[in-house]
Amino acid sequence: MKILLVDDESELVSALAERLSFRGFDAEWVCSGAEAIEKVKENEYDLAVLDVKMPRMSGLELRAELEKVRAGMKYIFLSGHGSEDDYNAGAARAECYLVKPVKIEELVEKINLALGL
Repeated sequence: MKILLVDDESELVSALAERLSFRGFDAEWVCSGAEAIEKVKENEYDLAVLDVKMPRMSGLELRAELEKVRAGMKYIFLSGHGSEDDYNAGAARAECYLVKPVKIEELVEKINLALGL
């Protein structure tokens, strides 16, 4: 299963990708919506984990753009400081909405559920 992680916090997203790879996931990461769109144009991903609050393009906006490139991809949203409106919008549009800091075991569980593993 191939997963794309998108978060403007490079240390966090690289650490999550590394931890997911230790658990058998093929995880790549980027730090912006623009980079994510290019990655998805070049590669097939089963699931994207998107930070809700990012500069220039939010996770919610990014999901809408990624859907145009690869319809049917699954999504999990992460947020460290999202609003109730973000939560409601994100929870309605994704398989899961998690609040940072997230435990790797919880993220793995939600990825497995989203992918039907």
